[in-house]
Amino acid sequence: MGQALARSVIGGLLWLAAASLLATTASAQTAGEGLSPTLSAIKKAHTVRLGYRESSPPFSFLDQANRPIGYSLELCEAIVEEIGVEVDDPNLKIDYVKVTSDDRIDAVLQNKIDLECGSTTANAERGKRVAFSPLMFVAGTKLMVPKAASVKQLTDLKGKAIVVTKGTTNEQAIQAADKKFSLGLNIITSPDHEQSYQMLVDGKADAFATDDILLFGLIARHKAQDKFRVTGDYLSYDPYGIMFKKGEPQLAAVVERAFRKLGSNRDLVPLYNKWFIARLPTGERLNVPISLQLEEAFKAMDDSASANN
Repeated sequence: MGQALARSVIGGLLWLAAASLLATTASAQTAGEGLSPTLSAIKKAHTVRLGYRESSPPFSFLDQANRPIGYSLELCEAIVEEIGVEVDDPNLKIDYVKVTSDDRIDAVLQNKIDLECGSTTANAERGKRVAFSPLMFVAGTKLMVPKAASVKQLTDLKGKAIVVTKGTTNEQAIQAADKKFSLGLNIITSPDHEQSYQMLVDGKADAFATDDILLFGLIARHKAQDKFRVTGDYLSYDPYGIMFKKGEPQLAAVVERAFRKLGSNRDLVPLYNKWFIARLPTGERLNVPISLQLEEAFKAMDDSASANN
């Protein structure tokens, strides 16, 4: 009887230990175990941090009440919804964190933001450090010059001053072209697009080089159609994407799934039209039709049955 009782007690203790371990494991998984580092941190904080730009209309900019709005932010909000599904928290909060062209990549690498929702080019060099969503826009470097200027191409600016925003692919494109054509350009850098635009306004530069769509956006925002124009051949090819932490396949799958849901619901083109064709909340209108390349990329995101018929 003593041995039987001992065996029974030991068996009971083992069962309790096993049950306790299962409960602890379940609790840990509920708290975020099994999720990628970014998703786990989001679940723990109940918050997603979105990096935004102050002056990159219509992608990411401030409205009259200084609230971040834009095409990229709306795409990010769709990703946040999908993150909520993944971490089983439908009421995730959003924390908007200001970034610049110069510090946006570091903000991702240093875990200051979870998604960067701006006007960032997804290229091979950056792809070594960070990850990107599917294609959301295609742009390229062009020039903004005073309307009265005789400038038509970059070569017309030989020996003159050109402003670029620091940390952009446009800065690299202008430096490469300057070297290639021996233009002797005075290349000036500024912290953000608004400051670059202001340097052109103040006559401190003869041209401002950045992505064509951002130039059109700034001209529309400042109602400066009678003062400035966009000119020149494309000096770079810039496919945009939402930027996030590299090396997290689970997070990448969530981002991809969000885009595919938008594509399958036929939401991507209407979303584009809202920000590029219709009047913006700040009053201006860009009226930039969707490119054939982007339209095809959006169609590729459509997983619905009708898309395959």
